[in-house]
Amino acid sequence: MSALHRFTSMRRLTRTLAVAGTGAAVLALPVIGATSASAATPTATKAVTAYPNNLDGWIRESLSVMAQNGIPGTYDGIYRNVMRESSGNPSAVNNWDSNALAGTPSKGLLQVIDPTFAAYHVPGTLYDPYDPVANIVAACNYAAARYGSIDNVFGAY
Repeated sequence: MSALHRFTSMRRLTRTLAVAGTGAAVLALPVIGATSASAATPTATKAVTAYPNNLDGWIRESLSVMAQNGIPGTYDGIYRNVMRESSGNPSAVNNWDSNALAGTPSKGLLQVIDPTFAAYHVPGTLYDPYDPVANIVAACNYAAARYGSIDNVFGAY
């Protein structure tokens, strides 16, 4: 195959993918100049779900992590508590309650204090109480241990 033919084929393929590009595509192309069939054999890929970087996406990603770790909770239970605790602001800090006065302010979407975050952090999430997913999952893990589920929390916890 000539270089011009390869270039024309790649342009056609790129244009086709751009026109059809409404979903995720995995494409295996033979390696140009490959000398064996194994060089053109596609490798297995792991599908990764992309969540939007907003409250809806953070809750859905958290529910996925929670399901993998046996932590109970529902979208509605998490959403209700997030709105009460932080109004959906992952950078929220409570500087006025008894925890803050003791030097350990509540942080993040579900207003978790550092010792609780450390005790209930779930591996596989960032170790950062301001990270929305890590905060939700740690708080839900704590709520599951203390109340059976975040769904059973209707006030400060």
